Amino acid sequence: MNAVDLGDFVVRRANESESGALVEIDSVAVEGDVERRANIRKWCEQGLVIVAEDASGLLGYCVVEYTFFEQGFVTMLMVASAARGRGVGHRLLDAAAASCTTPKLFTSTNVSNQPMQRLLQRAGWSPVGLLHGLDEGDPELFYLCRPQSRPV
Repeated sequence: MNAVDLGDFVVRRANESESGALVEIDSVAVEGDVERRANIRKWCEQGLVIVAEDASGLLGYCVVEYTFFEQGFVTMLMVASAARGRGVGHRLLDAAAASCTTPKLFTSTNVSNQPMQRLLQRAGWSPVGLLHGLDEGDPELFYLCRPQSRPV
């Protein structure tokens, strides 16, 4: 993936060395979640991370993996709290869809995560299922980015 200039910010593939900076914008990792920090490092090492950045630094990131029924899956989408509302999440989802190497791209979010659900709806993703039992009392909603809604 080549860097794509989107006016206010650029979307590009992350470097291995950026895992520390990604921890700083990840609200879970910055609170000391050891597992999240390890995952960020692993994702960077594997070349799975797409970042958005501007002159001030990293604004957000997403991770696309291919372990969900051999289809693309946006495992993580995180936008720095100070960068929310600027279209960063939408552009990261567009970049994930554009870089996906399988016919289908999925993601999921908790029922309680209304901002993510609104983002997915605005970005053209379709709800495709509900799974109980992952997080007690907070079912997981699954979404599909249909090929016709993928950016060209």
